[in-house]
Amino acid sequence: MNIAIILAGGTGSRVGANIPKQFIEIMGKPILAYTLEMFESNQNIDAIEIVCHKDWLEETQRMVERYGIAKAKWVIEGGLTFQESTMRGIYNLKGKINPEDIVIISFGVSPMTTEDIVNDSIRVCEEHGNAISAEDSVLCTCIKDDEYSSTTNLIRETIKGFSNPWTFKFGELCENYEEARRKGILEAVEPHTTSLYFALGKRIWFSKSNGHNFKITTKEDLERFEGLLLLKEKREKEASKGDICNDYL
Repeated sequence: MNIAIILAGGTGSRVGANIPKQFIEIMGKPILAYTLEMFESNQNIDAIEIVCHKDWLEETQRMVERYGIAKAKWVIEGGLTFQESTMRGIYNLKGKINPEDIVIISFGVSPMTTEDIVNDSIRVCEEHGNAISAEDSVLCTCIKDDEYSSTTNLIRETIKGFSNPWTFKFGELCENYEEARRKGILEAVEPHTTSLYFALGKRIWFSKSNGHNFKITTKEDLERFEGLLLLKEKREKEASKGDICNDYL
């Protein structure tokens, strides 16, 4: 089985809205709904678990019903941190799925992740045990520290930017979180599961991404997402007109 774990427990303080950003509506639909619909329509996804902000559990359940997310088998309460929410999602699945099953962990606010990106993460995970969606850096980079920023360069050709999703064999992922708990390093490796793997000396494998596969974090990201939706809508209308014309040829 391939199970999507959708993390929707954040508050979205950097967006500046009065509700968690995953529930902000763009063109009449919550951001989280766009993400859920992509996983729902993907034939390689067997089930969905949503790890939700505790005050928005009922709203999330209503969203699942409203948008026909039939694969959503579990809606559970998230934690106070990214790692805590991830762990709650993982431990809730213990005894419900098998160690060889694959879990695809995704931000609920990464609505532009595409089916082919998810499918490639599953393919790489099946072969290597994990897969982190990543993209080559296109920007020149430096260390973010005034003391070093003018003297320490990072060569962009050697840099990968982590994206969404990150995918694991379930049994291996559970073992690594248990090892991190025993070593007392969970609090030191926020905010990403890849940080946990690095801290444990584990190897990670890259899967595909693209420039539109971003996590909504700021107000500008909201505008960017809406712009991409409008462009998609325009192209679909143009394609539809083309089909109608072809029918009359």
